[in-house]
Amino acid sequence: MTVAAKSASPPPSFPFPVLDLTDLDSPETAATFRAALLKATHEVGFFYLTGTGVSPALEERLLAAARSFFALPEAEKLEIENIKSPRFRGYTRLGNERTLGQVDWREQIDIWPEHEALSAEQLATQPPYARLIGPNLWPARLPELKDVVAEWQAILNAAAHKLLRAWALALGAEEDFFDKHFAEPTTRLKIVKYPGVEPGSSETLGVGPHKDGGCVTLLWVQPGAGGLQVETEQGWVDAINPSIPGLFVVNIGEMIEHATGGYLKATVHRVLAPVAPAERISVPIFFNPSMDATFPVLELPEELRGKTHAVRATDDKIHALYGNNLLKSRLRAHPDVAAIHHPDLVASGKY
Repeated sequence: MTVAAKSASPPPSFPFPVLDLTDLDSPETAATFRAALLKATHEVGFFYLTGTGVSPALEERLLAAARSFFALPEAEKLEIENIKSPRFRGYTRLGNERTLGQVDWREQIDIWPEHEALSAEQLATQPPYARLIGPNLWPARLPELKDVVAEWQAILNAAAHKLLRAWALALGAEEDFFDKHFAEPTTRLKIVKYPGVEPGSSETLGVGPHKDGGCVTLLWVQPGAGGLQVETEQGWVDAINPSIPGLFVVNIGEMIEHATGGYLKATVHRVLAPVAPAERISVPIFFNPSMDATFPVLELPEELRGKTHAVRATDDKIHALYGNNLLKSRLRAHPDVAAIHHPDLVASGKY
């Protein structure tokens, strides 16, 4: 496990603006929201979001279901272990996911859009990323988990679509510029448990420094918890503000950065593990385009040209076609699943 860099003083906290998504519902406040959204994602790439439509009761239900899942006996969690899924779904045991080659100190369940698996005959005529299409793995003893996740996904999918339309208008494009690439969004939801580490442990990183590879991430963290840090010119900044109820932390990924020629900024971030006996539940949802979508580069209005950032990838391959990008990230994040189900793709060296 990589050791987080030590600093002489604690990092500053909570530097990001708070945007209320309901401001887009009124012409009097929508323009102000779009200007603030553009400023935040151009300068930092992160902001706080309220007004998503997720109720406190739904937050409590999701948190209760998450805790119930992680409290299951190990054997029951392993019944849906992701090594049983060619589509990288299900449970990942502690330390079995990697970010840029580094081990993540967390356990989690991965949930994607629910589909029937393609047959071998169908897959033979499809690109390799079509192997990712298929069903999720659900714990038999917790049927409520599937129900609460479906509600969560529906609400946040609508919120993400709303954000994309706001970005498009703010960038001088047609309102559906991004939206039309999300006819069938490839949402990925993780329910993550970061276990506490002992004081002084070298295992300080729940997730190592990285950029998100897709479009938009909406992160919910259990009330009162922290851990997420964002890299800024002033160093690492604590990015969770526990004082605001119903708060989501939102950031953009490398596909939006590339689509805007670097005007919108995908920012490196990491997650610190909590100190025992504390532990932390977080639920990120990664809202991404259809797997067959290729993002065009948006032509910026004249007043925004020349204000782009240098695009600094955290990986050696960025595929324009989202399905290839997603397949690459899953093969690298879960080499055990890749070796079992996709040895031909690993051997090809294309990902």
